[in-house]
Parts: sequence; structure tokens; C-alpha cells
Amino acid sequence: MSNATDSSGKINYTFAFAVVTTLFFMWGFITVLVDALIPRLRDVFELTYFQAGLVQFAFFTAYAVFSIPGGGIIARIGYKKGVILGLITMGIGCLLFFPAAEFRVFIIFLLALFILAGGITILQVAANPYVAALGPSSSASSRLNLSQAFNSLGTTIAPLVSAAFILSSTVLSSANVSTLTELEQQAYYAQEASAVQGPFLILAVVLFLLAAGFALFKMPRILDGDDRKHGDYKIAIKERHLMFGALGIFVYVGAEVSIGSYLVNYMLNLNFEELVAGSVAMQQIAEVLSTVFSDAKLSEMTAPQLAGTFVFFYWGGAMVGRFIGSALLQKINPGHLLALYAAVNITLIAISMGTGGLFAIWSLLLIGLFNSIMFPTIFTLAIRKLGDHTAQGSGILCTAIVGGAFIPPLFGLLGDTYSLQFALILPALCYAYIGWYGKVGSRVIPISAD
Repeated sequence: MSNATDSSGKINYTFAFAVVTTLFFMWGFITVLVDALIPRLRDVFELTYFQAGLVQFAFFTAYAVFSIPGGGIIARIGYKKGVILGLITMGIGCLLFFPAAEFRVFIIFLLALFILAGGITILQVAANPYVAALGPSSSASSRLNLSQAFNSLGTTIAPLVSAAFILSSTVLSSANVSTLTELEQQAYYAQEASAVQGPFLILAVVLFLLAAGFALFKMPRILDGDDRKHGDYKIAIKERHLMFGALGIFVYVGAEVSIGSYLVNYMLNLNFEELVAGSVAMQQIAEVLSTVFSDAKLSEMTAPQLAGTFVFFYWGGAMVGRFIGSALLQKINPGHLLALYAAVNITLIAISMGTGGLFAIWSLLLIGLFNSIMFPTIFTLAIRKLGDHTAQGSGILCTAIVGGAFIPPLFGLLGDTYSLQFALILPALCYAYIGWYGKVGSRVIPISAD
């Protein structure tokens, strides 16, 4: 095996880092693109908010199923083959969207999402430690933050792409469809199928090409797969700060996904289209976004498409906040900053629940800015001083991402029973726990003899 070296004879990992970072972008993009399916599927299949929440349940359950086994597979086949396996699995999941949309079978959609998320899980388990290993340990955190910034770039662009392609046409109710002629119904169903099929077929092709390219690239062989075992799950789970951190990851992902998934419906319930029509500034913002990312003019945009475009600020805030937070973390204790950001998010939720109109909408969109540092900060606080058990700790934390499967349906159930505005109390409780973890729960009190 040969790796590129610089003039001093040291291995140059720049190319490898750039290639792996594209993967962070892809899974961020795809994860948020799934959010756009919720308002679409809810109309097409006439789902309740709770049933629509099953979309995220199918997606995030894969983290519970694949995280720990995925780590075992990667230990045997190595990081590079693990990445290739993850990309191929994601591509297969994207391909399944074609028959799901063609035959309008909701169960196939859920299966496609589960397989897609399984591939993303394997990819995350492989890519995160791979990036950390591409260079000296002293700069591992810097490399991961940069890769995660590109992940945030993917989550920022995805709502605009979904607004342009997935949310761009009006969905008819069953009653309205029944009034159409047979030929008109067939044309309508074909149009609905293509709105979902096109983007995901393109993604499947891109993922397969990435897998082929990654197989051909001469990447550094950080792990070639061996049977040696390092650390012990039985010891790792006894570490108090790790397990509290796992719960922190669980509630954080649940809160982030709940808000992101129902933002479009939340804004529509607050008559977002009328609010934009009554504000010159909002119209100008919408015009800019639609001009840059869509062929539709403001007057031609559907209400869901218009609302979906503004979700850009939720995920874009997370990207901007990651850069700001990276600088702040060099001067402020991570646990204290985490607690502060959690308190700000609780305040923003209280504003959204207690007001209406644009105040309620913009306060919720701003939460993305303060979500930015939460996942990586909880993650790094939770694996501190685990020593040989760090890999096991990482597996436990990745499994906790399954919070995105359980909390959004509960959020939807509260929305069905009361209102989406009232349902915000659930993510507020999640942020309260995160604040406690930053101040108290993250303190390291070693139990193991290591």
C-alpha cells in the first residue's frame, strides 16, 4: 500500500479527508430531505400527525438496530469497506422509493427509509473514527468539526431542494381525486410519484458512484480489520457520565428532529402564507430564496413550498452556529456553554408557545442556531476519560440517536390531541435535561479501575 507523502516524508491525509468529508455532506442532505416527505406523505396518504411521525420512527430505529452490529462489521472488514457498504445500502434504500411511490404503499416507504437509515448508520460508524484517525490526535476534534460543518451544509441545502421538487405541486384529497376522470387520476398519481421518485433516483445514482469512487481511491488503511478486541461494553455502561450522555443524545436528536419535521405544518397552522403576504421583508426573503433555489416565482409557490423554503433558516442556523460555537468552545467550558444554549432554546420555545404570527415562527427557526453545538459537545463530554472503552462508548452514543424515532411520534400525538404549539412542551423538556447534563451530569466520576 502506498500513501501520498509531503516533502518531509510524512503521510498527507488531505485528499482522504476531502473524500470522506463529502460523505458527511451526503448523509446530512439525505437526512433532512426525509423531513420534506412528512407533509407530502401526510397529504398523499391522508395520515394523522402521529402516523406521519412513523416516517421518522422507521428512519431512526435503524440507529438502534445497526450501530453496535455495524461497529463489529467494521472491525472485521475495515473502515474503507465499511464506508462502501454503507453507501451501497443507502443507494438500495433510495431505489426502493421508486416502487413505493409508484404503487402508493406506505409500508414500502417505511421499509425504504429503514434501509436508507441503516446505510447512513454504518456510514457514520465508519466515517467518524476514520476522520479522527486521519492525522495527529491533537487535531482530531478540529477535523471532526470541519467535517460536521459540511454535514450542516447538506442539512441547509436540503430544505430548498425539497421545496423546489418534493413540495412544489398541490396535493389533492381523496374526495377531490374521486371527482377526476380515470385518465386524470392516472395522470395525477403519475405526477405525485415522480415528485418523490426523481430526487431519490438521482441520489441512488450518486451514492453508487460514490461507492465505486471510494473503492478506487487509494485511501489510508487506518484499520484493516482484525479480531482483536479493545475495551468492554460491560465496563463502559457503568460510566455514569457516558450513560447520562447517551440519554442526552437521545433527547437532543428527538427534539431537533421533532421541530424540523413539523416546522412546515407548524407554519401552515399559523397562516404562514398570509403572514408573508402581509410583510414586505418576508416577501423579499422568499423572492431571494425562490430565485436562487427554485424556478417558481413567489406568486406561483404553494403554501407548503413557501413554508418549506423558510426551513432553510432552521438548518442554516445550525451550520452557522457550529462555526461560532467552535470559536466559543476555545474560551468557554463546554458543559457551561451547552447549558447556556439549552436555556436559550427553552426561552425561544416559550416565546413561540406564548405568541403568534412571525414572532412564533422566527423564534422556532432560531432554535437551529443554538442546536448547533449540542450533538458534538454532548458526544465529546460523554466519551471523556473512557480510555480503552472509547469505541464502546461511541457505539452506545450512536445507538442513542434512536431518540429521533420515538420523540417525533409523541410530538405528533400531542399535536393531534392538542395543537402543534402545545406540543412544543416536549422538546422544551428535552432541552431542560440537556442543560442539566451540561452543568451536572457530564462530570466524570470513574467507576472502572482503568
